[in-house]
Amino acid sequence: MVSVEIFLVLGILGMALLLFFTSWVRMDIVALLVLGTLAFTGIVTPQQALSGFSNPAVVTVWAMFILSAALYQTGVARLIGRQVLRVSGGGEGRLTAMIMLTAGLMSAFMNNVGVVALMLPVVMDMARSKNITPSRLLLPLAYGAMLGGLTTLIGTPPNLLISYALEEGGHVPFRLFDYTPIGLAALLAGVIFMTLIGRRLLPRRDAIGEAKKQRQHLAVASYDLKERSFLIRVKPTSSLTGKTLAESRLRAGLGLNVLAIIRGDVTLLDPGPTTIVRANDTLHVQGKAEAIKAMQHWKVVLPSQAGIDIRELLTPGLLVFEAMLAPRSSLTGKRLSDTDFRKRLGINVLAVNRAGNIKRSLLHDLVLTENDVLLLQAPPDRLEILEKEGKIAGLKPAGKREMIEKYKLDDTLFIMEVSEDAKLFERAIAESQIGSAFGLTVLGVFDDDDKLTPYSPGTTIQASDRLLVKGNIYDLPLLRDLDQIELLEESPPGMQSLESDQVQMAEVVLAPRSLLAGKTLREINFRQKYGLTVLAIWQEGYAHRTNLHNMPLKFGEALLLYGRREKLELIESEPDFILLTEMGRQPQRTGKAMTSALVMAGILIPVLLGVIPLAIAAVTGVALMVITGCLKMEEAYRAIEWKAVFLIAGMLPLGIAMEQSGAASLVASAVVNTLGHFGHWGVIAGLYLLTSLLTIAIHPAALVVIMSPVALESAAAFGISPQTVMMAVAISAAAVFMSPLSHAANLLVMGPGGYRFTDYIKVGLPMALVVMAVAMLLLPRIWPL
Repeated sequence: MVSVEIFLVLGILGMALLLFFTSWVRMDIVALLVLGTLAFTGIVTPQQALSGFSNPAVVTVWAMFILSAALYQTGVARLIGRQVLRVSGGGEGRLTAMIMLTAGLMSAFMNNVGVVALMLPVVMDMARSKNITPSRLLLPLAYGAMLGGLTTLIGTPPNLLISYALEEGGHVPFRLFDYTPIGLAALLAGVIFMTLIGRRLLPRRDAIGEAKKQRQHLAVASYDLKERSFLIRVKPTSSLTGKTLAESRLRAGLGLNVLAIIRGDVTLLDPGPTTIVRANDTLHVQGKAEAIKAMQHWKVVLPSQAGIDIRELLTPGLLVFEAMLAPRSSLTGKRLSDTDFRKRLGINVLAVNRAGNIKRSLLHDLVLTENDVLLLQAPPDRLEILEKEGKIAGLKPAGKREMIEKYKLDDTLFIMEVSEDAKLFERAIAESQIGSAFGLTVLGVFDDDDKLTPYSPGTTIQASDRLLVKGNIYDLPLLRDLDQIELLEESPPGMQSLESDQVQMAEVVLAPRSLLAGKTLREINFRQKYGLTVLAIWQEGYAHRTNLHNMPLKFGEALLLYGRREKLELIESEPDFILLTEMGRQPQRTGKAMTSALVMAGILIPVLLGVIPLAIAAVTGVALMVITGCLKMEEAYRAIEWKAVFLIAGMLPLGIAMEQSGAASLVASAVVNTLGHFGHWGVIAGLYLLTSLLTIAIHPAALVVIMSPVALESAAAFGISPQTVMMAVAISAAAVFMSPLSHAANLLVMGPGGYRFTDYIKVGLPMALVVMAVAMLLLPRIWPL
């Protein structure tokens, strides 16, 4: 009979698996929710709920992250990688084998995600020098690193967790090299498979280009930059003449990256925000030509020029209201550009009153705070929806006196005439950043008798319509003269003309523990902070070239940068990025390479001899690395993948709950009853396959925590060696080949390699079957029942 406790544990397990598969909630947060739920329901004691944070496996995991970082900072790992790959020869097959073996060798003693991050620039450089598409080499790099992690106890967190689960269950744990026979055989089999068969399944998709023979930068071809590149000329009569690029708002307003300025026989590459625009300058830009075309269909005039008294228009009929942010409003702390009510309900924010300080321009980047009073323009029924949602309160119409004296709206209003394509105008306001950059908000539409009809969602703009628009009055000269930009019909020069010895293009990916994931280029002020232009973002197998400033950055996607060489060299030292184009920078402390190698050997030898536990040795090694100057303490803290630490520590109480409640025995009985008629090896193979399938969506560390109690109970129920079953689960959990989602090593190569999800299935499935075949063949000989 299933007890209430078992029912609760299985319910928590099922909900955790659902959240892991759907990714509705981050994995580490799911783990902490599991921990809290188990403690609140009384299934485990508070001490047991928090025991994961002091578990030797967790301590060893974070310590190994730091030790790996020390080997990287002192150049030990890069030295090994370069020397081995130098003798790889020129053939693709031999190079594939050497990359996998090199990554596997280093992953035996380093974190495999760190190995991939370290080897990425090296492999990319070799791909360029040997004219091989990176997609043919990067997935073998990730697979080699994961296979190498199977060869030792410290090679990957699942190996450590499985060993400690054995020890806590009263069984003999695995030692440092107990994984080596099967792990090494799996590595060699994987290398042979990938060299002979697997590489033929890899795509020839080149995320960094294929036009070397045209001296075109390697990144240009697949990013297809030329499709969104064109030339514009600044007419002598334009008010842009004499202004800097920053003042021109070509980037902020129109989303145009100015890649070069052609001035007679001189070409200025990578012009900065302070570069002055001159008459008859030809600008080589990247962006949407539609924005320029849209500008040629409007005319901006002052109300006085049109014979209209703007003050007479500021009446309650304009549908302008005041409202305060409601207490605990979900809008508090958000940028106006991140809110959805303008697009969803057609509500415009005209101004913000913050303790008497009126803000009327460039509101899209304003972060709303508690007690802000918003001046809104929209039909009352739309605003009432926002009020019912608890986002605003105290809704009231704004009087004429308030609009003029308090908010001074009359100083921000002008008239725009749409000459031809009205639909193009509407799209330009909505899509091309013109509206947000210049703070343009359409308040109403004039009829032939100059009567103003308030603008509301669904209002149709017709050709020759005159619109009442709110904007920044200081931008008026620019807005009025935007039609003085001439869109040239001639094709721009080849992209190779944009590079020189001082100005280059290069690719970067977000580092595994980057703090920038989830943030937009606008939020991090990328251009101002790094002095580089982002030309394109390679995301999920496709290149995005426009409206990049609002795209949240994701781990594993590649960014194509353009700028001065010295700026690219500086970004190589940034911990948030991995520069895929090597700029000649070396690790910071190569003089400490021998010291870090000796420290690593010094902590592993006592563990191998059984003198001290691995966790104690690893922590001692961390202290020695810092004391000897191989690593700074700040670098040590940053090296830890806290997401993995919290994931493991939060899930370990679930393993305790499954064992104590009897849930593990129940699941194990179901496994034995289902697979028992296939014999001992049928049960082991079934657990292996189940674990392997779950790796598609579940992090390996969380997976072994869930599977360990089930595997141990299954071994006990069937009377077979727990080490044999646990070894099978460990290998299956760590061999994550079929998905980029559950292992950071796979995700890290996805952007630079231009891979899609289907590529991981096509190559990873047969690789997983090869590793399983090796494990099932060797397990009975090395770990008999």
